[in-house]
Amino acid sequence: MSVLARWCHRHRLVTVLLWLGLLVGLGVVSGKIGTAYSSSMSLPSTESSKAMDLLKSSLPAAAGDQDTVVWHTTDGGSVTDPAVRDRMTGTLDAIAHSPGVASVSSPYGPHGAAQVSPDGRTAYAQVVFDQDAMYVPPADAEQVVKLADQARTPALDVQSGGGAIAKTERHMGGAGELIGVAAALAILLLIFRSGWAAVLPVLTGAAGVGAGVIGIGLLSHGMSLADTAPTLASLVGLGVGIDYALFVVNRHRKGLMTGLSVEESVVRALNTSGRAVVFAGATVVVALLGMLVLGIGFLNGMAIGAAVTVALTVLAAITLLPAMLGLLKLRVLSRRQRRELAGRAPLDVAGAGADAGGRAGAEGGAFTRWAHKVEARPLGKAVVALALLVAVALPVLSLRLGSSDAGNNPKSSTTRQAYDLMAQGFGPGSNGPLLLVAQSTGPQDRQALDHLVAELRTTPGVARVAELPVKPGQQVTPVSVVPTSSPQSAQTSDLITHLRQDVIPAAEQGTGLKVLVGGATATSADFADVLTGKLPLFVGIIVGLGCLLMMIAFRSVLIPLIGAVMNLLTIGVAFGAIIAVFQWGWGSEALGAGAAGPVEAFAPTMIIAILFGLSMDYQVFLISRMHEEWHRTGDNRRSVRVGHGETGLVITAAAVIMGSVFASFIFGGQRMIAEFGVGLAVAVLLDVLLVRLVLVPALMHRFGRANWWLPRWLDRVLPHVSVEGEPDQDQEPASAPQLTVVGRA
Repeated sequence: MSVLARWCHRHRLVTVLLWLGLLVGLGVVSGKIGTAYSSSMSLPSTESSKAMDLLKSSLPAAAGDQDTVVWHTTDGGSVTDPAVRDRMTGTLDAIAHSPGVASVSSPYGPHGAAQVSPDGRTAYAQVVFDQDAMYVPPADAEQVVKLADQARTPALDVQSGGGAIAKTERHMGGAGELIGVAAALAILLLIFRSGWAAVLPVLTGAAGVGAGVIGIGLLSHGMSLADTAPTLASLVGLGVGIDYALFVVNRHRKGLMTGLSVEESVVRALNTSGRAVVFAGATVVVALLGMLVLGIGFLNGMAIGAAVTVALTVLAAITLLPAMLGLLKLRVLSRRQRRELAGRAPLDVAGAGADAGGRAGAEGGAFTRWAHKVEARPLGKAVVALALLVAVALPVLSLRLGSSDAGNNPKSSTTRQAYDLMAQGFGPGSNGPLLLVAQSTGPQDRQALDHLVAELRTTPGVARVAELPVKPGQQVTPVSVVPTSSPQSAQTSDLITHLRQDVIPAAEQGTGLKVLVGGATATSADFADVLTGKLPLFVGIIVGLGCLLMMIAFRSVLIPLIGAVMNLLTIGVAFGAIIAVFQWGWGSEALGAGAAGPVEAFAPTMIIAILFGLSMDYQVFLISRMHEEWHRTGDNRRSVRVGHGETGLVITAAAVIMGSVFASFIFGGQRMIAEFGVGLAVAVLLDVLLVRLVLVPALMHRFGRANWWLPRWLDRVLPHVSVEGEPDQDQEPASAPQLTVVGRA
């Protein structure tokens, strides 16, 4: 790290220009070739995917995205009144001739009676695009929405819904992120009392995230990347990027105040805190890439995108940041610090929270006093902290995975309003009909299919069944099955299972008939089932890798086990918060995330990976100081107390910054991103305040010298890695990253 730090400092202008060139170059290339994000969550081995493949090969015209235009009379009239009929017929004709639209099924056609509600006040038309939703150009979907909106009058409510149309309502980014960055700036300014020192972590994090997000857009041409991948990468990258830069800037300021030259201070900061940043970033990247073992393309893309962004934020922290520190020289100190440094001998700021005059800062003193209190009564405080964490995590017992639909969209969106109109007029299941794809080879199979259709009409949970028209001799027949419950309902999932395991096998028996259950609702159910089945393997791999890294870093068996258990508890807290808000609906509408519904099926794997990596970061910064003191004194109580007191401020400040950034993504209008924002913000804050500042030190006080036990044979096998490099030569013991709190500038 020393060589890299000296090069970046001595060639600081070149380093900054290289980063600018990287950002501009990526931006130019991205502007020319664009992005190719997709939203497909299908899995090739599932029944729903096989059904869609069969439909595409046999009836490609019916395999495109099926959206809906629904209208409702608000003055008590009927949708069959001449004025309404003429207005909507003209609108549907215009939609049918719009780019990308394959067909439009009108309720005013010869087979459209079922598309008018029993009370005659609501009707819908099915708009079939010529491609899947992920491939429909936004302009084509926007044209359909525009034509539908033009038909709206005070007496006629017209709304649009469907996968392609939903894409027109998504907004990547927004003012929320700016609020999070502003909050981070305010916290950094309060800590450093220097505008330049406060701005540097934000600039560094923004550079890494900017390069990562643009790079993800380019990667979308070569792999399956969801259109939420850049937002998720920004969420994680901004949080860790600002925190990583914070640790380096803080150590550099401390070096300057001890009398080091700018270059030597930069080198020492990179060789100590920089090493910790690289180790911490590597743990996050490893945790994210652990999702590759699941073998799911949709998640692979999101994991790689987030991992690339985190890696670039680390790169920015160890290259761009040293260069900018060299350019700013002493301006990273407050005016008071610069005056005192110029007016007298270098200051010893080794003590936690010491200010520019060598006096104990209030914040550092507060954390030191808290460390003494935890040491005095570790068991009682641990029990209270554990009780609070368990209370927040309890909702995890009712976790239900699935996929949100338009019913979970904000009330103001056209897709939500279309969903509600369909549910009111035709029942909740009309928003997510199942699509059975039947393949027959002869008259006997045809009779079996007719018998199955008749059986479906009497099956509990089925509202309507319609055999879609096909050409004579066509061997593949689609059958629409409308459930009595909504697409995201547990009853609908039970119905899918009942059809696949009981009803359909009975109809196929003794014939060549083959029936597959597909459609968007079945695809979501299959996706949730596959992920649930692979989750134990994923958790086992992540926990195992985390324990191995901690064991290498701290030469202990017990500390990695404590860290793993604490990390799992933090993950439980995240899901408890998500379930309460989004599954139980405690405030989801107020957040603009729509009504209550299941937790997104892919959320557990992503949140587990992200949180396990972030929790490992805080564990590293906390335990590393304890580890150093243990090597110096061999006194466990002192080691835990000193490490606890000296790192409490830095990890608390880092958690507040990261929590602020995560919380800023809650109000972006995207439900799945809001889930990440709520879960990660709550978990990170409680992880530091209750786990790292109470539970971990309390347990380590109770376990005593056993904390640092490692079998000799294992010590010989494991590689030796220095997380924070060599101790500072001018002070003993060397300190872990700590904030230097000073008076007002």
